[in-house]
Amino acid sequence: MKKWIDVPPLWLLGALVLAWAQARWWSMGLNFGGGAADFLGGVLIGGGVLLIILAAWEMRRMRTTVIPNREADKLVTSGIFKRSRNPIYVGDALILAGCILRWDAVLALVLLPCFVWIIEKRFVIPEENMLRRKFRADFARYMQKTRRWV
Repeated sequence: MKKWIDVPPLWLLGALVLAWAQARWWSMGLNFGGGAADFLGGVLIGGGVLLIILAAWEMRRMRTTVIPNREADKLVTSGIFKRSRNPIYVGDALILAGCILRWDAVLALVLLPCFVWIIEKRFVIPEENMLRRKFRADFARYMQKTRRWV
């Protein structure tokens, strides 16, 4: 049961709920300034969703799992994975940042680095360790030419 509860989308959902609650009940009169923040928030959310779709599509195209903590059948280095080793997690962070802007959840900005830190420690590093053990030299070359985040 724990492996189905401890997944990145639920961590994202938790952070989104906290950001929304902060904006709703503890705004303290703070905001990002209206229309420009709303537009930028929308762009970030859209960009995050697009990254996730592109990454999931590429992983499916290569016939490997998109589910964290499952062993990958192939090392995906094509498509969006040429730019980032973790485009889905980058997409999650963009969605969180965009929602914080859209909701004027100024105090919730602290959630963004916390979310990235949690995702890196709980998912990125263990996933990279699995890939390192399975794909050895190929993964080492991939790490040298592609950054972890962006």
